[in-house]
Amino acid sequence: MALTMQRASTARVAGRRVAAPRMARVSLSRGKFVVQAAKKSVGDLGKAELEGKKVFVRADLNVPLDKEQNITDDTRIRAAVPTLKYLLDNGAKVLLTSHLGRPKSGPEDKFRLTPVAPRLGELLGKPVKKLNDCIGEEVEKAVADAKNGELLLLENVRFYKEEEKNVPEFAQKLAANADIYVNDAFGTAHRAHASTEGVTKFLKPSVAGFLLQKELDYLDGAVSNPKRPFAAIVGGSKVSSKITVIESLLAKVDVLIIGGGMVFTFYKARGLGVGSSLVEEDQLELAKKLEKVAKEKGVQLLLPTDVVIADKFDPNANTQTVSAEQIPDGWMGLDIGPDSIKTFEDALKTCKTVVWNGPMGVFEFDKFAKGTYAIANTLAELTPQGTTTIIGGGDSVAAVEKAGLAEKMSHISTGGGASLELLEGKVLPGVAALDEK
Repeated sequence: MALTMQRASTARVAGRRVAAPRMARVSLSRGKFVVQAAKKSVGDLGKAELEGKKVFVRADLNVPLDKEQNITDDTRIRAAVPTLKYLLDNGAKVLLTSHLGRPKSGPEDKFRLTPVAPRLGELLGKPVKKLNDCIGEEVEKAVADAKNGELLLLENVRFYKEEEKNVPEFAQKLAANADIYVNDAFGTAHRAHASTEGVTKFLKPSVAGFLLQKELDYLDGAVSNPKRPFAAIVGGSKVSSKITVIESLLAKVDVLIIGGGMVFTFYKARGLGVGSSLVEEDQLELAKKLEKVAKEKGVQLLLPTDVVIADKFDPNANTQTVSAEQIPDGWMGLDIGPDSIKTFEDALKTCKTVVWNGPMGVFEFDKFAKGTYAIANTLAELTPQGTTTIIGGGDSVAAVEKAGLAEKMSHISTGGGASLELLEGKVLPGVAALDEK
C-alpha cells in the first residue's frame, strides 16, 4: 500500500471464514512469546523420521530482482534457511519450490528461480542444484540421484496455471517425488493453491516449517491469549480495507489506536471538517458503529487529536500542524501530529502486548513520516521492558525496517494478506490442511 493515506491498498483479503485453530499454553517474558500450537511442526520430526526421506518444501522465495536479475533483498531466502538446514542436517533429501512474481501463461525467464540458487547455496554452505521444472521426468531423475542431505531447487510452481486453481492432478504430480510435506510459506498460506493446500492430500505427514510456526505462535497466539493490557494499532488509507480486522480486534483488545488516512472518515462521522483529506463517504455509518462498539466493550479507542496537513499531495508540499477540529478547506491530513504522538505513546507504555498493522501517515514522504517512526521507536523501547511487540505485515513492516528497528521488535510478520487474515480470526487454508499434533 504505497503512499498510504492517499491511495487505497490493492491487496484484498481473500479466503473463507472458519473457526480459528486451538492454541494452548502461552507464556510471555522479556517481550518474547512462546506458544504450543495445535499444528505439527517440522521440529516434531527427528532424524529417525527424516533421514533418507524426500521432503517437499514450499517456501516463499518471492524475492525482488533488478533488471539484471540480481536479488535486491534476500530476506525471504534467509527466513527459509532454518527449516532447510534442519532437514538437511537430519539427512533428508529436500525438494524446494516457491512462486516468484506473477507469470501470466507458462514459463518466463524473468520469473525463474535461477537467481535464488547461488544465494541459497551461500547461506546453507553447500551447493544447490536448480532444476528447470517442478514436476515430471527431470525432477523424478534428479530425486532418484540425490543423496541424503542434498537440496534440489525446483522451478516456479506458478508456471503452471493449475497451481493457483489447486487442480488435484497437478498437486499429485508435485507430491509424486516426495514422502513428507513442509509448508514454510506464510505469505501464501492464505491461498488454497496446489503447493500450499492440495499436496497435503497426497503426503503424510504434512507439517509447518519453523517460519510458519513462528508466525502462528505470534499472530494467532498473541491475539488469542495476550498478556494484558493488550493494544492494537491500525493504520492505512481506508476503513473499508481494515473493517474485519478492526471488528475482530475490538472483541479482544483493551486499547485500539487508529491512524493513517482512515481517521478522516471517523472525523467526518463525528461531524468535523476534514478539508480535502481522504474520506470514504459510504463508510461513515460504519465508523460511528465502530466507535459505539468500542464504548460498549470498554475499549479505549484513540484517534489523533492533531494532524500534519499539506496543501497538496507532494513530498515538498507546504505543511502545518493543526487540531483535528480545525482542518481548513483545501488542505489534507497526511500524518498525525505531536500531541497525538504523545497520547499514543503514553497509552502504549502501559501495555504488555501490542500488535501494529498499518502506518500513521504517508511515511514514504519524509515530511509525513514522524508519526509512523515515533510509534516504531516507542515499540522498540518497550520490547526489552517485557512488552510483546508484533508488527503484523504490510507497510508497517516496511516502515520499521526503513527506521532500522526490525531487530528490536518481538516479531516482524513476513505476510501481507496472510497476516491480515490471521488478525481477522480466519484460518488460513495452507495452515488448516496441516496435521494436528
